[in-house]
Amino acid sequence: MGRSDHNKGRKPSGGQRSSYGKRSNYRGNTTAQKVEQRKQSSDPNLIRLNKYVANSGVCTRREADVYIASGNVTVNGKPITEMGHKVRLSDEVRFDGRLLNPVKKEYVLLNKPKDFTVTTRNEKGKRTVLGLISNASKSELLPVGKLQKETTGLLLFTNDTDLTLRLNSPKNGLRKIYHVELNKSLRSTDLKTIQAGMTIDEKTVRVHDISFVENAPKNQIGIEIYSTRNNIVHRIFEELGYEIVKFDRVIYGPLTKKDLPRGHWRYLTEQEVINLGMIK
Repeated sequence: MGRSDHNKGRKPSGGQRSSYGKRSNYRGNTTAQKVEQRKQSSDPNLIRLNKYVANSGVCTRREADVYIASGNVTVNGKPITEMGHKVRLSDEVRFDGRLLNPVKKEYVLLNKPKDFTVTTRNEKGKRTVLGLISNASKSELLPVGKLQKETTGLLLFTNDTDLTLRLNSPKNGLRKIYHVELNKSLRSTDLKTIQAGMTIDEKTVRVHDISFVENAPKNQIGIEIYSTRNNIVHRIFEELGYEIVKFDRVIYGPLTKKDLPRGHWRYLTEQEVINLGMIK
């Protein structure tokens, strides 16, 4: 009886269970959050925001964390300051208002062999340069500029569209040096004509430098040019009555063929990417 009196005025035990139930629900939400986090970690379409920003080329991951915490990064129009936040590749991510591309930029340099076509499609049954670099990246890397099927030498591949546009621009001042073998010796008068500048298709073509290759026959020529006009070196010699037998690009901007055998490729070094990025 005393026990019965002692319990008077208290809430029924169901209320205690109700209170415990609230705590239980809180624990349940925590578990649900963990499950959701596990789902996100296994979702290939999700990527950490700092990695997204770093892959876009803006900065390193560590620097991205600082910018995110400072509110410089928005996702679908909303500032995100949470560390470890994940986004989808389809989300609109901006850094200081600039739209970012999360695909990691990659750069591959090939020493192209003869008789491989330069195409943006890896065509079955045909020898293309894309087939030579097929194991270089999972991303779609495209050639910068064009080389004829018979031409050998340096060819750059990248998924960096901004860089591609700059390198292909007539105003970029990109240095290119070719080793040319002609079907006959180059006359000194024709050498001077090229040095003075020639008019082709009503446009003046100026060669930065041209000379005979040292200790080689007079049909071996080195020519340095900055023009982006297609096949312009071939046009120069054709205008003067010569045929190009061999045509090899040995210098492309700051890039050289050093330690890169014919038919092989390599990734650009960080310094080489910086040097290319300085070309406006």
